[in-house]
Amino acid sequence: MAERLPRKAGIVIIGGGVMGASSAYHLALGGAKDVLLLERASGFGLGTTGRCAGGVRHQFGTEINVQLSILSLGMLERFRAETGQDCNYRKCGYLFVLTNETDVEAFKRNIAMQHRLGVATEWLSGEEIRRRLPLMLFDDALGGSFYPEDGLVDPNSVVMGYINRARRLGVSTLTDLAVTGIEMESGRITCVTTNKGTVSCGTVVNAAGPWASLIGQMVGLEIPIQPIRRQMVTTTPLSELPPDFPFVIDFAQSLYFHREGEGILTGMSNPDEEPGFDQATDSEWELVSLQAATERMPILAHAGRLSGWAGLYEVTPDAHPIIGPTPVEGFWVVAGFSGHGLMHGPVSGKLMAEYILEGKPKTVDLSQLALARFSEGRLIHEYNVV
Repeated sequence: MAERLPRKAGIVIIGGGVMGASSAYHLALGGAKDVLLLERASGFGLGTTGRCAGGVRHQFGTEINVQLSILSLGMLERFRAETGQDCNYRKCGYLFVLTNETDVEAFKRNIAMQHRLGVATEWLSGEEIRRRLPLMLFDDALGGSFYPEDGLVDPNSVVMGYINRARRLGVSTLTDLAVTGIEMESGRITCVTTNKGTVSCGTVVNAAGPWASLIGQMVGLEIPIQPIRRQMVTTTPLSELPPDFPFVIDFAQSLYFHREGEGILTGMSNPDEEPGFDQATDSEWELVSLQAATERMPILAHAGRLSGWAGLYEVTPDAHPIIGPTPVEGFWVVAGFSGHGLMHGPVSGKLMAEYILEGKPKTVDLSQLALARFSEGRLIHEYNVV
């Protein structure tokens, strides 16, 4: 029998992707009662989380993002022991290939910072890259970076691992529930309205990803998150592909490749993509992307197209997330991860639970990621964005 919408909850979480699932689990683990997770789709993790490429990495250009990765990827390593669910963490390594001098200098600075934080990223010369990637054409590679602990996880397993553990801890998790409004009295949250009824509550966690700005509008807040479409394709098997093929990123083109089964998953960011919620694939851009991919990896010309899909990045002006409270009492945000939500979801849910239950995050200082940074001019730009 399907679970019914309760009339009252202590905490309502809007969005059943990795952020909502991790927040629900960690709140319940911390002792929160009457936690309710609402997902408008028919299942959990079917939105942005389920449509991502599955990559997880330590290689970022700001200390806060590297810190989030160190903590979050450590949690993914322990994921099965904690949740009982294997997230299939495959450490194939990320290899960023650089073809212009500006990127070379920036990455060298970032590697020095990563080393200070304990991430032993390797610098590779152009010749070393060509030697490591014999199936690819990188005559123009000037250098690049590689870290073997980076890799891939299964998005659905991460979401359902947290959902199932949260349920066992007493969290109510409902699908096919679209939030239609949020009511307030004297600047405080009082209830959430949905397509199937109203829930009175005093705390709301906005974990709605690309739709987070729309949820913010319900309480009169401007949350600077825009949805940007990204798409990818997978190929039929390629017998030449080695089992240890890394996650390769042609940084200047925002073009990436990783092994998916016996074939390749590849995609490329469209710099002219306008913000919007369209998740249909753009067949013209797919051809542009595949042409660029084949020029870098000629064996793709002999592969068939297995599948293709599009998803939404939740992009902020500085490519960093928003985590924490807002001017509306009881209204919290954990969104805006700009394509890095899956990898930072585990620790972000933990931090959200610390914020709500203990008054401040204990695991890492999140002051740089406050919503107020946009109005106060405290943006922190991330260089390593794909």
